[in-house]
Amino acid sequence: MTNKNSDAILKGNARAPARAMMRAVGMQTEDFKKPIIAVFNTWTNMGPCNMDLDKLAVPVRAGIRAAGGWPVDFNAIAISDGITMGSEGMRASLMSREVIADSIELAVRGHSLDGVVVLVGCDKTIPAAAMALARMNIPGIIVYGGSIKPGKHAGKDLSVQDVFEAVGAHASHIIDDAELEAVEKSACPGAGACGGQFTANSMAMAMTFLGLSPMGLNDIPATSDAKNDAAFKAGETLMDAVRENRLPRHMITDNALRNAVTAMTATAASTNAILHLLAIAREAGVEFDIDVFDEISRSTPVIGDLKPGGQYMAFDLYEAGGSALVGKRLKEDGRLLAAATVTGRSIFEEVDDAVEAPKQKVVRSFSSPVKSRGGYGILYGDLAPEGCVVKLAGHGALNFSGPARVFNSEEACFEVVENNGIQKGDVIIIKNEGPCGGPGMREMLAVTAALVGQNLIDDVALITDGRFSGASYGFVIGHVAPEAAHGGPIAFVKNGDMISIDVEARTINVDADLKSRAQSWTPPVPKYTSGAYAKYAKLVGSASKGALTSFPFSKP
Repeated sequence: MTNKNSDAILKGNARAPARAMMRAVGMQTEDFKKPIIAVFNTWTNMGPCNMDLDKLAVPVRAGIRAAGGWPVDFNAIAISDGITMGSEGMRASLMSREVIADSIELAVRGHSLDGVVVLVGCDKTIPAAAMALARMNIPGIIVYGGSIKPGKHAGKDLSVQDVFEAVGAHASHIIDDAELEAVEKSACPGAGACGGQFTANSMAMAMTFLGLSPMGLNDIPATSDAKNDAAFKAGETLMDAVRENRLPRHMITDNALRNAVTAMTATAASTNAILHLLAIAREAGVEFDIDVFDEISRSTPVIGDLKPGGQYMAFDLYEAGGSALVGKRLKEDGRLLAAATVTGRSIFEEVDDAVEAPKQKVVRSFSSPVKSRGGYGILYGDLAPEGCVVKLAGHGALNFSGPARVFNSEEACFEVVENNGIQKGDVIIIKNEGPCGGPGMREMLAVTAALVGQNLIDDVALITDGRFSGASYGFVIGHVAPEAAHGGPIAFVKNGDMISIDVEARTINVDADLKSRAQSWTPPVPKYTSGAYAKYAKLVGSASKGALTSFPFSKP
């Protein structure tokens, strides 16, 4: 192959020292002509989501070698959302997205590499990979490690969502210590990311519809024998993309982003997809507004009967026909737009290969949907002048009003919830958890799951400038912008203020004079004054724009 990026480090007499060092790691003279491909791994054994990615890298490297490339390995951090949820460490989760994207960029650009395969698992590793590919715009492919298989207890399929909800049920004395321990021991049977249409599986599907992952690869469960074969083929596919110069920005177009949003809406996916797709679009230089999510959600029924709001898990979706089946339904109903993929085939060609399992019930038709309206809404009003995100999965309510119960942190709210201090009709407000104020925009799964466990989730609303886990459901509203730390109106809400939410009208308002309260406001003292947390808080932008810390690509 001629005119490779890696010629910058290997070609010519002046590069003899670099070649000498590469000989030390195994390259021979004939190998210097090969494209050098980064195999960028987010492996860690701190949790099941990423624990098998070191093994999955083996067939990826083999596929690259078989197709004429030279693989080199790099590693990045990964933060387990499930483990850190509800703790101080959860602040690191969204921050890690930026660090991972930066790490990929620095390693690949720093060594003038010719392509990259990124192996991903837990939530933030997936959008981070896409952000880096969009930013660098060199041939790349994203390989998701796959979902965990369902746990089993008392004849019921379990995921980690059930453990969080069991905590709430235990606090309300609905279950005892023994039952909580039994659920805990049964929920996570081995390797793989959390099993519902939570953030990891949502974003893995989004990568497929963005064209950055081959159709079907990400659906394969982590422990399936088919995963290794798909990983080998991904290595080959990447080499083909290098030869044909298929670039991420060829894939990440307005059409592809709309396809991803439609797939997310049709499967009632995680609200984190909104944050991440906005960030990916900005890194790719595509003008893409948060209101697109509301527009598509209003016109797209939910056809995927998936947890947290539905019945089935990612493993069931794989057996039913996977993302290709979802895409085929979208195409048949005229909802899929023309777009390219990393394989060189169009998205239309990819979904045409879908194989639907006989009598499957996971993916319905548009003539018989799970819900007539998609799972997202974007609201504006007194409380959120820059917008906020309402998640509609798991319930049909489009209106809610009630008195505010205001908390200055997730921990303060959880303590009250755990002690059964929330009443039906309350509108829970958790502020100071935004991208800057948190910092890190923590997810509120511990709170929402506890409310589920107490059978309150359908009778309260929860509003925050933080985020929600993909496993959260109920009348939950996050990403409120501007956030409290930036003087957003959410900072001035008090206990007892009447909150009115109307999803159809796209409004979220407060019956109070927030402007007069703002006159005496002073910015809160930063929680961190040094280190990575402080740097993130200083750099991070609004959630309504994807909460980026980078300087996104803009077209001339």
